Amino acid sequence: MHKRFTFVLALVLISSLLLASCAQPTEAPAPAEPEAPVATEAPAEPEAPAATEAPAATEAPAAESGQLEVFSWWTGGGEAAGLDAMIAIWNEKYPDIEFVNAAVAGGAGSNAKAVLATRLSAGDPPDSWQGHAGQELIGAYVTAGQLEPLDELYEANGWYEIFPETLIPLISQDGHPYSVPVNIHRANVLWYNPKVLAEYNVAVPTDFASFVAALEALKAAGMESPLSLGEAWTEVHMFETILLATVGADAYNALWAGTGDWAAPEVTQAIENVKTLMGYVNTDYATLSWQDASKLVADGDAAFNIMGDWADGYFYGDVAGGNLGLTPLEEYAWMPVPGTQGVYQFLSDSFVLPVGAKNRDAAIKWLELCGSKEGQDAFNPVKGSIAARKDSDKALYNVYLQSAIDDWAKDVVVGSLAHGVVANPSWATQITTDWGAFVINFDVAAFQAALVASCDALGPCGD
Repeated sequence: MHKRFTFVLALVLISSLLLASCAQPTEAPAPAEPEAPVATEAPAEPEAPAATEAPAATEAPAAESGQLEVFSWWTGGGEAAGLDAMIAIWNEKYPDIEFVNAAVAGGAGSNAKAVLATRLSAGDPPDSWQGHAGQELIGAYVTAGQLEPLDELYEANGWYEIFPETLIPLISQDGHPYSVPVNIHRANVLWYNPKVLAEYNVAVPTDFASFVAALEALKAAGMESPLSLGEAWTEVHMFETILLATVGADAYNALWAGTGDWAAPEVTQAIENVKTLMGYVNTDYATLSWQDASKLVADGDAAFNIMGDWADGYFYGDVAGGNLGLTPLEEYAWMPVPGTQGVYQFLSDSFVLPVGAKNRDAAIKWLELCGSKEGQDAFNPVKGSIAARKDSDKALYNVYLQSAIDDWAKDVVVGSLAHGVVANPSWATQITTDWGAFVINFDVAAFQAALVASCDALGPCGD
């Protein structure tokens, strides 16, 4: 018995040794060092590729999740209704891809931008986000390497032909477009109350001199503040339109490109002109929203207001939605800011393709919808803006927007300062700060010197 047990035990020991020799090592191999995320790498500086070259390769995104997360600040009014119209089309086209509406309310977009900055720093971009086309996107996110160029998407969808030729350079960097404009707003609009002008026997102005003459006639007749104005950004908005009216489209574009001269006499005259207008505005302008300023015109307490064409939505829109429900061309009317006839100073809500989007294929489908005729004609009549496309269906738009469609098709296009097109965020912020100093004492020379300095320090003049 003892010998048998010894024999069996020996067999067990031999078998164990054989099994051990075939087993994998128990220590795990060291993992390969992961690549740094593309969004946080220092951008390379190769020679700029041709405009039709395919977008640069990016880090492979995570597996698609069957979702699309779209980030915006459209949470109320016509903006939310317009987005809802787009979401309805999305759900019909792609019922298996859940639309995640990641809109953030408050601060006219400032709250959303703060949340977005936090997410980008954490390497967690939404699949697409809303921004103002132009330098607001290019000067921040493109410079940081956080957006993919969209050359192939523009080629595949024919957008180089369907968007106005003058628009493409304003939303591009080094020949590459980086956003898809879903709409177009106009900044250089003078709104007026035709009943007030008729009551005071004042003609609609045709140029800057006749505009000042109309304001002077109204003030002499007893209207304390014939030109209404609102808070700080609306002041900068008025400044940019008067700058355009004074120097003209070519010189205006050159100023933002760094090829113009901010110290030129024409710029001095523009500052003098806007200083003149400030003598006709309501004294409480710094405390008023743009809607408050617009309502002064609607109520007949002012005759004129310079504001973007979202004011049409406020004048014309349904009272139940917080708007005024006025009759166009009777209770309110419009014209380009005097001196800017034939020029369309634009801004655009647009969407982008971030580097590292979790659902990149779905994001591309979203951008294709944003740039499509179907998507733009669903969104814009509700939003109160016009399509960026040249083939939109005019019949879907109200009387003001139809006139804007006509002008968009034929006018020279330039960008807005206050709404992100022509200046990077740091430069635009500095101009706003310098404007705030200007309205304290209206020192024309000091403001012009500040404009020269900020272009040199933060804009292209110092390049």
